[in-house]
Amino acid sequence: MRVVFMGTPEFSVPTLTEIVSAGHEVLAVYTRAPKPAGRGQAERKSPVHEAAESFGIPVFTPKSLRNEAEQAQFASLGADVAVVVAYGLILPKPILDAPPEGCLNLHGSLLPRWRGAAPMQRAIMAGDKQTGIVVMNMDEGLDTGAMGPTEIIPIGPDMTAGELHDQMMRLGADLMGRALAALERGSLDFTPQPEAGVTYAAKIEKAEAKLDFSKSAEEVHNTIRGLSPFPGAWFELELAGKPTRIKALRSTLATGSAAPGSLLGPDLTIACGTGAVRLTQVQREGKGAMDAATFLRGAGLLPERVS
Repeated sequence: MRVVFMGTPEFSVPTLTEIVSAGHEVLAVYTRAPKPAGRGQAERKSPVHEAAESFGIPVFTPKSLRNEAEQAQFASLGADVAVVVAYGLILPKPILDAPPEGCLNLHGSLLPRWRGAAPMQRAIMAGDKQTGIVVMNMDEGLDTGAMGPTEIIPIGPDMTAGELHDQMMRLGADLMGRALAALERGSLDFTPQPEAGVTYAAKIEKAEAKLDFSKSAEEVHNTIRGLSPFPGAWFELELAGKPTRIKALRSTLATGSAAPGSLLGPDLTIACGTGAVRLTQVQREGKGAMDAATFLRGAGLLPERVS
């Protein structure tokens, strides 16, 4: 098939690779423009941009797709279908309508639950036991398009958003590959989303990353793993007389009770509003991630509480 691929981060690259490997003709790749990065603030191409260049595929980096010139350029490519994976720009109706087979999007949830920007994080933060990834036929709404092939993914009790991301990245590439094969055969079916069960996965705000130990241990644990590795849930611990920000990257539920924020014993177990959590991987500001035992060996005498 003649495909236009639209994506930006690392998450999108396996799907592009799968489409190329399957022998489809990728006419062009749309991705976000290079951005300044690193100490020198040199412009850095997106992972999809770099992958497309390695395949010899033309790359377009418009700031918007709302102007007529960009829409005419897109339509002139003559694609059968567009595949959209974490692109980052809104697709207006002329773009959605240009490919005769539509625009197929990989969405990381079991729609209609968790429409929106952060479905993986929100599913874990809410304590969901499962999620999934679906091929959606895009329309003008916010993740409201009809649903095609879907994979259900169990969420383990200690699974982090990073682990879920990596699993979805692999499964999504295979799922989209199978969807395009079915489309080519004329056997790709879509089902409208049910009206019941709609929830929205709002963008993660900075304020949400500060841990509140007055909440239940389950809520604290779910926040830690839902925000790991990025942006990372955090708290402050006084080390050598100085408040120090500590990111909590991994945790498990633990036993014990005391005033919320109290340290229970020598193993980074922290009391919550009900129950406790034991931190198993942390990151001190300015340092790399480390297991709790390594952190404790270098931390010296700990205070009685965190904040």
